Amino acid sequence: MESFVHLRKGVTPHRIHADLDGLEDDELGRSGFTGRTAHLYRRNDPTEYRTVGPLRPLDVIASNLRPTDLDDPAGSPLTLFTNPDCRIMLSRRATAMPFHVRHVDGDLLSFVHHGTGTFETEFGPLAYRPGNWVYLPKATTFRHVPDGDCFLLMIEATDEFRVPPPRELGRHFPFDPAQITVPEPQAYQDDGDREYEVRLVHEGGPTSLFQRHHPLDVEGWRGDNFPFTFNIDDYNAIGSDSVHLPPTVHLFMQATGVYVMNFLPRPAEGVPGTERVPWYHRNVDFDEIAFFHGGEIFGVEMPETLLSHAPQGLHHGAPRRARERARRRHDQDTRIGWKVVAIDTRRRLVPSAELLAAVPEPD
Repeated sequence: MESFVHLRKGVTPHRIHADLDGLEDDELGRSGFTGRTAHLYRRNDPTEYRTVGPLRPLDVIASNLRPTDLDDPAGSPLTLFTNPDCRIMLSRRATAMPFHVRHVDGDLLSFVHHGTGTFETEFGPLAYRPGNWVYLPKATTFRHVPDGDCFLLMIEATDEFRVPPPRELGRHFPFDPAQITVPEPQAYQDDGDREYEVRLVHEGGPTSLFQRHHPLDVEGWRGDNFPFTFNIDDYNAIGSDSVHLPPTVHLFMQATGVYVMNFLPRPAEGVPGTERVPWYHRNVDFDEIAFFHGGEIFGVEMPETLLSHAPQGLHHGAPRRARERARRRHDQDTRIGWKVVAIDTRRRLVPSAELLAAVPEPD
């Protein structure tokens, strides 16, 4: 039972996630590290297993995937994962949409890994650059106009994306809403000689609307439901000197069943004996997606565009050799330089057939 006093049985270290003395640190926790928790100290690496059946970890270099919008202006993003709460997609559009789009099943939150350009929206134009999150409220009409090749990881949530409620740190940490960029109104003129297509993206669709006037003809707007961009360079990464903090402290935005986090450069844990990489866990209430934007960790470059899926209930975490390297370099490394964005979902994610076709079969 959950209690102020936690039980200790057998051989356990004095400090949490520290001073392991050859044991492997394995956390069995509920509600994404915020609920009841057991720390198991094992002899062996729990990620050393092979799987038979559909439930298995998945790793793919996303830059090898080719959505139809990469080569065809009329193409679409590639669906990677789905569940009843969200759809995760990849767009690599290189030319402007010849139509407008409206996602009618949910809010759209996109991470810009590569490229610059503009989302023309009803609220006005939103420019983007690498490291931007781009938020578009449900049913917002927009047109994506990239300056050239781009690479966007997109999350469509059935429920509203919201900023997490402020807690002990206050409403400006780690995400300061004052750092967002909000569009200024710009009514687009129509030429009067053609129809404009607005493509409605929805389950069972798409559906297309055709109208004689420009769909982005808004002269002004007011309210608290609007698109914006936010760059991860303006995110305040939270850290501790004596313990590696759980992923939940890096929460950026959330919707029902969907949680988005930023893992960004910060000072490394400094107290001797403290583990500096995430402990083994099987995050029993969430599927986990990690997308590697770049950076390095303890002298090793991060594999850019690696997309990793860890289904709930299966052990995952940095391999033993990475943990040993972090311990050896304790006095050499003073910062963790990773740039990773993560998506956790309460309901299991189903990989698309196109994604599975690009993933090597396990040995």
